[in-house]
Amino acid sequence: MGRRVIWIVLDSVGIGMLPDADKYDDVGADTLGHIIEKYPNINIPNMRYLGLDNISSISFQRPREEKLGCFGKAMEMSCGKDTTTGHYEMIGIHTRIPFPTFKDGFPKEIINEFLAKTGCKGVLGNKVASGIPIIYEYGDEHMKTGYPIVYTSADSVFQIAASEETFGLDRLYEVCQIARDMLKGEWGVGRVIARPFIKKGDEFERTSNRRDYALSPDEDNVLVHLRKNNITVAGVGKISDIFNGVGVEKSVHTTSNADGMQKTIDYMDTVSEGLIFTNLVDFDMKYGHRRDVEKYMFGLEEFDKWLGNLIPMLKDDDLLIINADHGCDPTYKGSDHTREYIPILIYGNNIKRNVDLGILDTFADIGKTVEEYLLGKELKNSKSIGNSFLNKLKTSVQ
Repeated sequence: MGRRVIWIVLDSVGIGMLPDADKYDDVGADTLGHIIEKYPNINIPNMRYLGLDNISSISFQRPREEKLGCFGKAMEMSCGKDTTTGHYEMIGIHTRIPFPTFKDGFPKEIINEFLAKTGCKGVLGNKVASGIPIIYEYGDEHMKTGYPIVYTSADSVFQIAASEETFGLDRLYEVCQIARDMLKGEWGVGRVIARPFIKKGDEFERTSNRRDYALSPDEDNVLVHLRKNNITVAGVGKISDIFNGVGVEKSVHTTSNADGMQKTIDYMDTVSEGLIFTNLVDFDMKYGHRRDVEKYMFGLEEFDKWLGNLIPMLKDDDLLIINADHGCDPTYKGSDHTREYIPILIYGNNIKRNVDLGILDTFADIGKTVEEYLLGKELKNSKSIGNSFLNKLKTSVQ
């Protein structure tokens, strides 16, 4: 039986502002630090046991002691602070020019082309907004007129909200795909996102049928390298959506963090070797953007409890990697992502204990380590960025 990596992304669990946070108006952001500051008794013993508190230069660092895992943090080399940019960098893609954003809503040329190609008679919104408030603002009008609700954020996204009951889920997915096909080049947003909702009485509720439509990444990346070498890549949650399916052999969508955790376990029962790549989006979508510090804290406790059950299930050649993709500080101003370092926690039965990885120059070092572990070698002719740190994890007998 071959080697296996279980790679889990805690979406938005940043660990303190990056040195260039001022360029993103994020000075002072610290997602995990501020949550722990507000809830100092947060119960996350397993992440702490792996080395969370030993990560250098963090706001909640404790006196150093021996830890079970390997730990560190990484800087983001790419320009941006969004999910697509962060995940792209993890697999070796350097985004030098940030994806376009539209702080004043989308220009008439985009909206007119969208209407012409979809056959919609009009749109509602077309502004920067948060998902729940804009549904309450336009939901009733949308259900009467059939006009989809179009909005964006500080991130590079073209979001379309529509009622599953009156607009229809298939129709929503159809217009999102049309939008994705037309938004290229200078209009090439990182993601088009389907945001379906339902109405219960006077209340609107977003459903779990969200879909992300990403640009296809450069194929010189870790996932494609693995697939070209017949290594299984199984995505859990929005992983396949983020990469537009490129390099992902198997995929399963999820309805919540809890569902994502269970489906990761399910894959561990059926994928005996290769990569299981999981994104747990609730931290970002339900807690960070909504600035709900308490639910963010409970979400971290929920994950940590599950992690305590997962660790004993790992086989001898399994490598567990946990990291984030950006920040989304629920105590910070606004409702958008924050430019932060990401934490890294690594554990395996056959790797060293208590290894301080320090501060990595790029998220891509994580992906390169995954690549070397699964392929048994570094790819010298690859143009993808990053350097493996596997040698720091190896014991003398490996």
